[in-house]
Amino acid sequence: MALQVLIMAAGKGTRMRSAKPKVLHRLAGRPLLDHVLDATGALAPERVVVVTGHEAAQVETHVGPRAVCVRQQPQLGTGHAVREASPALADTADVTLVLNGDTPLIQAATARALVAASGGSRLALLTVELADPTGYGRILRDAAGGITGIVEQKDASPAQRQIREVYTGMMAAPTALLKRWVAALTNDNAQGEYYLTDVVALAVADGVPVVAAPAASETEVLGVNSPAQLAELERRLQARQAAALMEAGVRLADPARFDLRGTLVCGTDVDIDVGCVFEGRVELADGVAIGPYCVLRNVRIGAGTQVAAYTHMDGAQVGADARIGPYARLRPGAELADEVHIGNFVEVKNSRLARGAKANHLAYLGDATVGERSNFGAGSITANYDGVNKHRTEIGADVLVGSNCVLVAPIKLGDGATVGGGSTLTRPAPAGQLTLTRAPQTSFAHWKRPQKKT
Repeated sequence: MALQVLIMAAGKGTRMRSAKPKVLHRLAGRPLLDHVLDATGALAPERVVVVTGHEAAQVETHVGPRAVCVRQQPQLGTGHAVREASPALADTADVTLVLNGDTPLIQAATARALVAASGGSRLALLTVELADPTGYGRILRDAAGGITGIVEQKDASPAQRQIREVYTGMMAAPTALLKRWVAALTNDNAQGEYYLTDVVALAVADGVPVVAAPAASETEVLGVNSPAQLAELERRLQARQAAALMEAGVRLADPARFDLRGTLVCGTDVDIDVGCVFEGRVELADGVAIGPYCVLRNVRIGAGTQVAAYTHMDGAQVGADARIGPYARLRPGAELADEVHIGNFVEVKNSRLARGAKANHLAYLGDATVGERSNFGAGSITANYDGVNKHRTEIGADVLVGSNCVLVAPIKLGDGATVGGGSTLTRPAPAGQLTLTRAPQTSFAHWKRPQKKT
């Protein structure tokens, strides 16, 4: 059975009070629309059509080649949106699945079940029962339980507003019939809009069966219309992700204070403290412990490594049994081997540190290569930038760099070299030797401090 997907993404989202199109606001670090596109991708449809409207150019640029975009100008309701998109819908598709770009947590399994309920011959509605159905269209049924229509909130009678079974805004219908029904819609309602929900009455009149496919959970059919609803959905999604991780054995100190905005792959016995944020793809091997309030983006960490509080890591790779932080920053290109120590207020960028290397305090390593067991002292930096180009610093094995040193790149320190504290090096430091640059110390016996004038 050939399938195509139509995603409604034309709404302005007035209650968001934002210049950004509603469907491009982010949930778990990604635009709402991307979550829906991912769900549809799992169904392998032969075509995906996105209806744009408010700030259409922004949405269309974001969608790119992933879908065919159709503009709805002006926006005259959901039925009008489908009518405008009809020419772009392939007649070869048996079923058209209609989804909402602002309902991001729809699951592929639920969408697949909705398509199956249609089967190419029925109109299938995705429904859910809500404790508070305010704002949703209510499902109307006859005495035998058959669906006879949907009434919108503003057009519903007091008795109809007591109905808890609601239409989620998502349906699956035979393509040819859907095109015919939306062409016949009228706007005789309180809003003066063309409601897609009115196709139910048209289907009943045509003798086409109308069936309900219940959603697996309330969470996956909740839409976003305001910052408050976006925040609520964020917490629901994070709770779901946290539950899945804990089910797999990850120990979260507090699942309510956990944020995953990408993919997190964990080995066994992984501990994550409160307030941590994971972005992009993060891989934590067996026995890794992440301290509180760390931010990790596109990072791989080896087994047994401990990451202390308030560490920021982006595009870094860390080996096994390393010690990172607190307050450390690993920037893109940082590659740390096993047993490396990076301490408080140390920044590493585009540098490779070999096994057992250490920079424990207040240091900067940029565009550097550091050999095994070398120790980079507190307050020391690699001066890698000349104002135009970046240059590399090569530090051999078993090197000791004292405190408050400046290594002016390009420069090389040989194996076993020692750099005296307070030195600024502009030439290579020979292997196995002490190298220092230091002005003579002078004391002035009769010098007095300046005094403030009264």
